[in-house]
Amino acid sequence: MDKVRLEIIALSHSVTQSHNYAVILGEQKGNRRLPIVIGGFEAQAIAVALESMTPNRPLTHDLFKNTLDAFDIELKEVVINNLLDGIFYAQLVCEQNGNVLFIDSRTSDAISMAVRYECPIYTHEFIMESAGVVMEEESEKIKSPQPSRSQKPSLESMSVASLENLLKETLEKEEYEKAAKIRDLIQQKKEAED
Repeated sequence: MDKVRLEIIALSHSVTQSHNYAVILGEQKGNRRLPIVIGGFEAQAIAVALESMTPNRPLTHDLFKNTLDAFDIELKEVVINNLLDGIFYAQLVCEQNGNVLFIDSRTSDAISMAVRYECPIYTHEFIMESAGVVMEEESEKIKSPQPSRSQKPSLESMSVASLENLLKETLEKEEYEKAAKIRDLIQQKKEAED
C-alpha cells in the first residue's frame, strides 16, 4: 500500500464536536489535510510535546516513552493504518535489537508519541481519499484559537517578567493550554522588543 507522509499542521477546537479538539495533519507533498477529532486530554498531551514544555510530573506519554527507552525500544514511525465507521486506527512501528515490533494504538496516542520521538507520521492513500480534505491555497493557513477577549487585554498589558512568572505558575498547576498561550505572548513581546 502507498504510504503518505503527514505532518501536524494545527491543533484546534473541533468545529463539529463542541468539547473536543481536532488535530489537523497535512500531506507533506500535497494540499490534502486529514482532520482527526480527539479529546481534550489527548490534545493537551500533543500540545505539551509540540511546545517542548516540561511538566513537573511526567505525563502518561512521557512515562511510556521513558519505558520504551529503558528497554532499548525505538519508535521509528507511526502509521494511521485504518479507518472504520469514522474511527481512525494506528500502529507504532518500533525497533528493538534489529527486530521490528508493531504496537496497536489510538491515533491520538500515536501522534503524541510521534511528537515525543520526532518520528514520521504516515497514513495510506485509501485513508486520504476517503477522509482527506483538499485545502485551497488562499485558505491553507489554519489558525489556532485566540485567547478570549476577557483574557487578552489583561495578559497583553503584563510585562515579560510578569508573564514569565505567570507561565511558571500555570505549568505548576498543569494548565498546559493556558501556558502555551502565555508562552506565545512572551515570544511576541520579545520579538517586538528586538
